[in-house]
Amino acid sequence: MVDFDKLKSKVGKVEVTTGGVLKSNGSSARNKTGGWRAMRPITNKDVCVGCGLCWAICPEGCIRKDASGKFSADLDYCKGCGICANECPVKAISMVEEKK
Repeated sequence: MVDFDKLKSKVGKVEVTTGGVLKSNGSSARNKTGGWRAMRPITNKDVCVGCGLCWAICPEGCIRKDASGKFSADLDYCKGCGICANECPVKAISMVEEKK
């Protein structure tokens, strides 16, 4: 168990906890974050070659491989940055406007 009191320090007159410390066993898997995006990636599975580059570069780690070996974003966690669409070598991913 981590003693969080030992991780505190003073910055000027303010006491702060050292950065990067979680005080709970929180998980991004339990906190769906996809609801705030303006654009979402759509994968054309007929064009996707299954190279996995989108999976490798996704900063959110929300790209998943399906049973056919093709990749697409888990929209519960995708924030719509568009990096996957920009870097896809065969342009199988397009960004479309999120409609609520």
